[in-house]
Amino acid sequence: MKSLYFSRYFYWIAGGLVFLFMTGYVFEEIFLSARIVFFILLALTIADIFILFLPQKPIYSIRFTPDRLSNGDENEIRIYLENKYSFQIGVEVIDEIPAQFQKRDISFQFSVHPGQNNIIKYYLRPVKRGEYTFGSINTIVNSPIRLVRRRFRFEGDKMVPVYPSYLDLHKFEIMAISQRLTELGIKKVRRLGHNMEFEQIKEYVPGDDYRTINWKATARKGDLMVNTYQDEKSQQVYCIIDKGRSMRMPFDGMTLLDHSINASLVLSNVALKKDDKAGIITFQHKIGNVLPASKRNQQMSLIQDLLYNQKTAFKESDFSRLFRFVHNKITQRSLLLLFSNFETVSGLERQLTHLRKMAKSHVLVVIFFKNTQLNELVENPAGNLRGIYHKAIAEKYIVEKKTIQKMLGSFGIYSILTAPENLNVDTINKYLELKARGII
Repeated sequence: MKSLYFSRYFYWIAGGLVFLFMTGYVFEEIFLSARIVFFILLALTIADIFILFLPQKPIYSIRFTPDRLSNGDENEIRIYLENKYSFQIGVEVIDEIPAQFQKRDISFQFSVHPGQNNIIKYYLRPVKRGEYTFGSINTIVNSPIRLVRRRFRFEGDKMVPVYPSYLDLHKFEIMAISQRLTELGIKKVRRLGHNMEFEQIKEYVPGDDYRTINWKATARKGDLMVNTYQDEKSQQVYCIIDKGRSMRMPFDGMTLLDHSINASLVLSNVALKKDDKAGIITFQHKIGNVLPASKRNQQMSLIQDLLYNQKTAFKESDFSRLFRFVHNKITQRSLLLLFSNFETVSGLERQLTHLRKMAKSHVLVVIFFKNTQLNELVENPAGNLRGIYHKAIAEKYIVEKKTIQKMLGSFGIYSILTAPENLNVDTINKYLELKARGII
């Protein structure tokens, strides 16, 4: 029987029984006791097999997973188990999770009373997009006798796709609705001037800017009236994602590319909530996928599907080809958020001509990354000459990053130098800042 296993208690007793038989060759009374123990063990084992294997479907188990997993986030997985035996059982559940996680220790042990159920919860954090296949739920049970174990297999293969971090997207939405975005690091940006669209005239309430008082409406109404404004709408916002080799660098198990994809998803959602048009462009040695900026109802679904399917060979990025595409295809002045990575000033200088050309017709924001490991190396004291050398090199690269940011600013190109874990917040803050200042 492929589903029958002897427990460790059975082997312990069998081992002791062998010792008794060996000793019985010297002491006859021990040999007699060994025979009695043998028949008791045999009877109990047969009884255990009988009560475990007689019922056809004595337990039921099912795994609950999200329709899709969120990349870079902790995703909850639940396993439901119901005991239909007439006695309490001991259970060991071994879940066959996707091979990408490289884990073989997803195991849980517990007891379940007759007619009762139990729910197991655990979390998985994928770090790559793609298709993840769950295997069977191996459920091994034993009776109170605990000599024999019976294995059940449930579910079988089940594919679950891993999408860009939609959990982050929902988190920002919920915090926005509850007016708690500042808890996530989103700054309240003071609006400069009134270069926004007029919305309506309303009665003055304490706290309104007295500079917005509409004196003509006040005279007609007899009450103090003020003008209200709203952000300009229908601005085009493109997230441009560099899929070249510079984005292959890992951070917290994920590549910079995947961090950028997650941030693009969140930023696109924020832009659509602000009534702007959101679009996506990907490139490396050639232009990849393009989703024109729009604010139609299904735009977020299209963005999620596009970002989910991104594949790359991490080749050398061609910024000249990117400029030609932007110049020819994006005719309306737009906000371009370019997710890339520049490690050295010379690396930026090779692409600076193309970036300057794009910045002439559009608002260009170059988003690149701090090397957090270098920051840790600089902050820790050097213990020897080798450590001093490494620390000096790390400081040199950190200074280069800051120099890159200054160079971009000197040519009218906005930039964000951020750690990957702060990417979402820093990108949204820059977008809101530029919008509040009327730059887009």
